[in-house]
Amino acid sequence: MKSFDNTTASRDVAHILHPYTNLKKHEETGPLVLTEGKGVWLYDDKGKAYLDGMAGLWCVALGYGEERLVAAAAAQMRRLAFSHLFVSKSHEPAAHLAEKLIAIAPAPMSKVFFANSGSEATDTALKLVWFYNNALGRPKKKKIISRHKAYHGVTIAAASMTGLPLNHRDFDLPIDKVLHADCPHFYHFGEAGESEEEFAARMADNLDKLILSEGPQTVAAFIAEPVMGAGGVIVPPRTYFDRVQRVLKKHDVLLIADEVICGFGRTGNMFGCQTFGIEPDMICVAKALSSAYLPISALLINKKIFEAVREHSDRVGTFAHGFTYSGHPVSAAVAVETLAIYKERDIVGHVRDVAPRLQEGLRRFAGHPMVGEVRGVGLVAGVELVKDKATRAKFDAAQQVGPYLVGRAQQHGAMLRPLPGDTVAFSPPLVISTEEIDLLVERFGRALDDTAAWLAGS
Repeated sequence: MKSFDNTTASRDVAHILHPYTNLKKHEETGPLVLTEGKGVWLYDDKGKAYLDGMAGLWCVALGYGEERLVAAAAAQMRRLAFSHLFVSKSHEPAAHLAEKLIAIAPAPMSKVFFANSGSEATDTALKLVWFYNNALGRPKKKKIISRHKAYHGVTIAAASMTGLPLNHRDFDLPIDKVLHADCPHFYHFGEAGESEEEFAARMADNLDKLILSEGPQTVAAFIAEPVMGAGGVIVPPRTYFDRVQRVLKKHDVLLIADEVICGFGRTGNMFGCQTFGIEPDMICVAKALSSAYLPISALLINKKIFEAVREHSDRVGTFAHGFTYSGHPVSAAVAVETLAIYKERDIVGHVRDVAPRLQEGLRRFAGHPMVGEVRGVGLVAGVELVKDKATRAKFDAAQQVGPYLVGRAQQHGAMLRPLPGDTVAFSPPLVISTEEIDLLVERFGRALDDTAAWLAGS
């Protein structure tokens, strides 16, 4: 194991098990130690500045150093640092936040269940689907359909719904009752001569066939991100969700919208459901709910589901699910203040104003010999790197082309994220300016040229 002069780096390598990290390589390279953030900028322990093109992990919507959120947390800590929601306990921040979420939800919702992460929210959604169907006397209607390349978290249930191979490999996943439908990525899976709408129709037809083959009496729910995030920033083809929802209604299958990334303005509407015409039965939110200043997530459920769950809890004696920190008062207070800032500063309007600068700026690279597809909506985008533009052939995964480019971008002072299949993701803080977008795009371009030169010389 390599030794590091920096005390933080040495302690890190000695003691931290890092998520989504090659653990052996980490012992040699060590961590990038970040010490400060302001606006859309991060600073490391050597004073170098980085433009955060990923809002942390799709989440720091209001940027760093937002004093109103700091003040909200401090005030709540002084007043009531902790209280739980078990056995009919409550507190003002949780009640206020639940009221606000119901008011702004993109479809009629009845109740809010609080958790701490997107994984816990989607995990809870699956458990509620099972509880709901038991309440209705349908013990066989339990299967959940997700999609290949979907990302819904990393708990055992959430990782099972996630449709990425590395999240399953050697973790003995997915669990029983979780199925995966087609990935609706027209660029890769559209057939020759097929229009985008025809592709969407085929995806819906395949979903219908899957439900029929499994037996509609066994299929309980379909879970989907409005834009598939960690699977490659995959924007749904035109008419996709309209067609899918018709299939789900025909078979009495619930629709769970995973808004963990898209929620609170990312796509140019408050929710991705509004951008793509989705009318869900449940909605999972997290990340930008508190602008990531404190951990908090929520699952919103409609009246139909709540009424069945309510009556069944009375029959069995309780609703035996919850987390110690569900609706933590400090996290809830910060989330309330976050929602207030979104409204007061018209963050959604700002996203609509500046998003074309990001989307058009990245699309200028569409002709680059290494760029297969540029895709996105609002302030989320992906640039997919390919070995051959004509055939859309990918680079060998062992070459780590996407990670190399992201490493070069970091050297140029821009934080981006490599996704499976060598897609480079962009998801900057929603408060980013057009000038900062231009700088982010320019630094990506330099990293792209560096990567092309590296490949040419290898």
